[in-house]
Amino acid sequence: MAMTLRLTEEQERALALLAEAEGVSKHEAAVRAITDAAARRVRDDRVRALSAEGRQRYAALLERLAQ
Repeated sequence: MAMTLRLTEEQERALALLAEAEGVSKHEAAVRAITDAAARRVRDDRVRALSAEGRQRYAALLERLAQ
């Protein structure tokens, strides 16, 4: 799917720096950044869910340990 990405001058410079640092085209740098951000979000959401589940499951034990 093709799309147009509109960037400010500052965002364009940041993308160019990222592409240069990774040794890839700006297109590839943008694709990687999107993929990495999505993976982090999914992973962070899963860690939060597991943490909440653990706190709920072990609430009584955690309460005793806090005393």
